Amino acid sequence: MSTEREGRLPRRGPKGTRTREALGEAALRLVLERGTAGVSVEDVTDAVGVSRRTFSRYFRSKEEAVLDGFRADCARINEALAARPASETPLTAYRAALRSWLADPVTPAWHRRDGVREILRLAETDAPLRAVLRRVLLEGEAASVRLVAARIGTDPEHDLRPAVAVGSGAATLLAATRAWVLGGPREALPALVEEAFALLAAEPPPVETRTTV
Repeated sequence: MSTEREGRLPRRGPKGTRTREALGEAALRLVLERGTAGVSVEDVTDAVGVSRRTFSRYFRSKEEAVLDGFRADCARINEALAARPASETPLTAYRAALRSWLADPVTPAWHRRDGVREILRLAETDAPLRAVLRRVLLEGEAASVRLVAARIGTDPEHDLRPAVAVGSGAATLLAATRAWVLGGPREALPALVEEAFALLAAEPPPVETRTTV
């Protein structure tokens, strides 16, 4: 028999996944309505109808719950990266993985989800939220580096190529995202990402300087 608590969970995926998603969605909605200072963990658990203990199975803080969608986005980008042909260079593969994520018709990326731009704007002024966002993105980037290292058969602790390729791609995505957060059409993010990668490809080599004696 279904309980009232179970009835508040989204009807998709395994129960643990549904619970985590419901907590993340509730945390995001409440923080956008009230700000982080106006939301407690208990507010989030009450909105979903679960206990504080259940919340703690998935998250260490309300900020982690708010940003759990970004963690899932990083995982989807890395799934797409792992599926790219081995013949592609690391940066080409990373760019293609971002395209797949942005165009995914089933699970919407940032520009097709409510609240993403707003929470990114809030993270610019909210230090705890900003710190968790930075950690989530860095963890996703570290996973990308490991994937790229495996693609080219190297050790990322001794070979800079995976970190440089992923770092360049991730920085390009963030540059486009910052421009997107500042304004303009919500659907403009994919075009901004393409523009940013085009600028990266067009960057000229540094001019060699010679010292005259």
